[in-house]
Amino acid sequence: MARSGRGLGTVATLAALVVVVLGVRYAGDGTPGRADARISAVVDGVGPPWRHVALALDFLGEPAGSTLLIVAVVTGCLLLRRPRAAVLVVAGVGVTVGTATLLKHVVGRTIHGAGNLSYPSGHTAFLTALALMAALLATHRLGLGGAAGTLLVLCAALVAGAAMGWAQVALGAHYPTDALGGWCTALAVIPVTAWLVDRTADRLLDRPADAGRLERR
Repeated sequence: MARSGRGLGTVATLAALVVVVLGVRYAGDGTPGRADARISAVVDGVGPPWRHVALALDFLGEPAGSTLLIVAVVTGCLLLRRPRAAVLVVAGVGVTVGTATLLKHVVGRTIHGAGNLSYPSGHTAFLTALALMAALLATHRLGLGGAAGTLLVLCAALVAGAAMGWAQVALGAHYPTDALGGWCTALAVIPVTAWLVDRTADRLLDRPADAGRLERR
């Protein structure tokens, strides 16, 4: 995970910049931007069967759905004997959702009236973060590094972010730029979280070894 996490450093920096730029642009706003209006005109208000697909995706970002996903992924990590990956999933989701929630209150963008904070999309941030972490685990198990590993991680993030972002816009829950902000929030947070988890775990593993060397002296 560490190699892929470091390789995504530039992506994380650019994503954070996008989050800030969009946040400044739409701070305190309650109306769609020009691009929002054009995209929403095409996507918003889809009928069956696509509306059912959008509702199913939306459920994955709700407390019940997200809890089921997290439990499933963490269980998979533990069955594969990857406790570090399990810790990353819990920490990554927590930090990503927490960051998105904090940004909503800081930016203050609303949809459908006051009180409905919309930027960035927490649903999009959550599913993108989960896909990113699953892809990081996959690159680690497959031994992929460099461009190949980074490409796999970004493709997973793109698919998950695009799917949930589409669902949120189709259901009228978010503006398209909210979805973009949520996607970039996950891209900015997860590589940093993965690096911190790896570094902390390595330090904890080094302590017993250091203690053993001291006892033998």
